[in-house]
Amino acid sequence: MEVSRRRFITQAVAGVTAANFAGERAATAQPQEKEYRACIIGDSKQGGFGHSFHRVFEVCPNVRVVGLADPDEAGRAKFAAEAKAERTYADYREMLDKEQPDLVAIAPRWTIRHREYLLACAAVGAHGIMEKPLAADLTEADEMVTAIEAKNLKWGIGFNFRVLPEVQHARKAIMEEGFIGDVLEVRGRGKEDYRAGGEDLLVLGTHIFDLMRFFLGDPQWVAADITVDGRPAVPEDRHEATEPLGSVAGDRVHAVYGFPGGVNGYFASAKNPDGNGGRWGLDLYGSKGMVTIRQNGGANVHVLRDASWAPGGKDVTWERIPGESKAHFSNLEAERYLPIVSSVLACIGTDRLPEVSLQDGRASLEMVQGAYAAHFSASRLSFPLQARKHPLSLSWLRAG
Repeated sequence: MEVSRRRFITQAVAGVTAANFAGERAATAQPQEKEYRACIIGDSKQGGFGHSFHRVFEVCPNVRVVGLADPDEAGRAKFAAEAKAERTYADYREMLDKEQPDLVAIAPRWTIRHREYLLACAAVGAHGIMEKPLAADLTEADEMVTAIEAKNLKWGIGFNFRVLPEVQHARKAIMEEGFIGDVLEVRGRGKEDYRAGGEDLLVLGTHIFDLMRFFLGDPQWVAADITVDGRPAVPEDRHEATEPLGSVAGDRVHAVYGFPGGVNGYFASAKNPDGNGGRWGLDLYGSKGMVTIRQNGGANVHVLRDASWAPGGKDVTWERIPGESKAHFSNLEAERYLPIVSSVLACIGTDRLPEVSLQDGRASLEMVQGAYAAHFSASRLSFPLQARKHPLSLSWLRAG
């Protein structure tokens, strides 16, 4: 029954993004019946197992979890049982050495050891998926990308927003079929909860930037204004995020990115007395209407078919985009990662990147770092950024 259930979920969830992944699966030489050996790296005391990252392989019928590592004994037992791991380890390096896995899930939310984990996985030739944000800065991200590309390893990252069927359908309708006419601009916001400002930019902004790139392509330039209590932020305003995710600054962030075709993308996050108002998401404004995307327990995508974007008094209402299909998940948050894992598997042995790749993680991080660099230099900066060290890093401050 368990195998049948897994196959059913695999077909149901992965099928909603079949338009993107079917071509990859057909073109790859990887046999469908091949069994992959997987390991999971976590640390209950340093970032845990992310958003159910210990279960990302649970609904993959051809993936067997052979090992889970966690230096915390209680956490190791708990998460290994949930992941149905065959063996457990206190030391992730021992696990990688003994198990020689095909796949690894790097689960901790904290970025402080992401580079270390990824380089160790690359050393044993493992493909995999990791939690976001990717790294502390672009110097680390560049080293990580170089390590996997040197061995043609395929890695995904946990941007599970863009692979949802509602978002996939919206992109096709907007960018390929002109559903709202010409896209004139896009606007995204963070959650604006207790992390409003710089930490929101880093943690939730990465999802928004990935969505911007999914719809519009790679940004060409960035300009930004970051403030603290109403005054312009200075590098000395740096502080660590509430979790060890890297340095952040500012309680208000406003950044603008220039995309191909003259389309601008805006991101904002501001500390406010009302906190999280459910605005986390992306709005796309077109010459014939607008589309809103919100992430509230799944993607909520609606269109307003009115060129004014504010049809007061008109008989126009928000509606779903015609032809949309919705994903229906059980209580397994990990099911949302199935399309990413499936794409990683489909790309093994090819020259293609997964649908949501480690390289995409670096691109989102570059948009975050670019906002600080543009603000502190009081100028509009071009991508790729020339300075790869984060403007808020201690080494950068000492050198300056």
